[in-house]
Amino acid sequence: MEILIMAGQLILGLSILVGLHELGHLLAAKAFGMRVEQYFIGFPPKVFSIKRGETEYGIGAIPLGGFVKISGMIDESLDTAHTNTEPQPYEFRAKPAWQRLIVMLGGIIVNVIVGILIFVILTYKNGNTYLAAKDAKYGIVAYDLAKSIGLKTGDKIVKVNGKPIVDFNEIRSSDVLLGNNSSYTIERNGKLEDIYIPNNFVDKLADKKAAGQFIEAIEPFKVRSIAKGMPAEKAGLKENDRITAVNGQPTPFYHEFQQLIKANTGKKVTLAVQRGSQSLTLTSAVTPDGLIGIGVEQLLPVSHIDYTFGEALSIGTSKAFQVVFDNIKGFGKIFRGEVSASKALSGPIGIAQNLFGGIWVWDRFWTVTGLLSMALAFMNALPIPALDGGHATILGYEIISGRKPSDKFLEGAQKVGMVMLLGLMAFAIFNDVFKAFF
Repeated sequence: MEILIMAGQLILGLSILVGLHELGHLLAAKAFGMRVEQYFIGFPPKVFSIKRGETEYGIGAIPLGGFVKISGMIDESLDTAHTNTEPQPYEFRAKPAWQRLIVMLGGIIVNVIVGILIFVILTYKNGNTYLAAKDAKYGIVAYDLAKSIGLKTGDKIVKVNGKPIVDFNEIRSSDVLLGNNSSYTIERNGKLEDIYIPNNFVDKLADKKAAGQFIEAIEPFKVRSIAKGMPAEKAGLKENDRITAVNGQPTPFYHEFQQLIKANTGKKVTLAVQRGSQSLTLTSAVTPDGLIGIGVEQLLPVSHIDYTFGEALSIGTSKAFQVVFDNIKGFGKIFRGEVSASKALSGPIGIAQNLFGGIWVWDRFWTVTGLLSMALAFMNALPIPALDGGHATILGYEIISGRKPSDKFLEGAQKVGMVMLLGLMAFAIFNDVFKAFF
């Protein structure tokens, strides 16, 4: 079922974004009097289509893209039959270069608008709930990756890149992990110390084995839920219980409880439990996976801010464009050899697994869809033949130089671009499969 939910979210999200992207091209083309022959969401073979006026609207069987076929344009279909005839007034090639440029940028513009709208609406609807840095009063849990750069459990991070932090999550922000020469200022034993983060650190963080194992706040906890049929239920644990010790060792914080449970995988443990005014001793088995079957509520206070629509407009727009800036930083690290492309790039399988997940949560679905909308805008803007950015680059040259490239050149550029894109997609899908099973 989780696989179906992941696939469903991916297909719905991509269908919305691709449909709107191609609609941007279609509306711009029609506005300038160009004939649009086809508008499809998904690639062939065709599943369904209907013709309205001069345009065939349809759905393809492969839901990983879409296309608009505009008369007189050399596109991914590589249809060049029109090149042997005189341009017709309704054809793409007959229109001024500036109009053709707007048509090619139409999809990117729509994706940017959609991404901004999603982030603005989510920001206005949800506000911001966060752990304030001042409330992370017990410091951090430093896992192996954090220890590798010199952090220790109990450290308090007070500054990031020399600036005081307000939100605890700033310590994991893209400014830190995708930046260069980043640093934490920590308080340890009453003294301040700077910890520098290697420029290739995000490559280690992207490793599958390190997922989620970097830094967390040290938090007290209580039992929030009990999984049916699991050892915790059989032991008699209940919601709102406080587990104060495991095998006689105090566990005031959740990371200490986790460590002791993991250390007793496949064994039985004695739990000291505070239930209201009662002090209980319970015995629970630990599964071979190192679990007893509880969900926990972590008890540090959280802060919340509601935003006016004007504030949400500014903050949401900033969040949307941060996706673009993060992509630029990420590609920069790949080109400098600081991040492995095999770890940084994901195809449809990786997006479904790592971003959408196996549980349908609408806020998360729209957050990921907004993120993908901005990422698609960025990727399509790259000056690669066959992408919108490649077409726009050629049209920009035509506008500046006053010389239109030959149809033969355009056809060749399209072929080169298609080979590059197919190769990149094949790499991304193979990489997803490799990371999933190895």
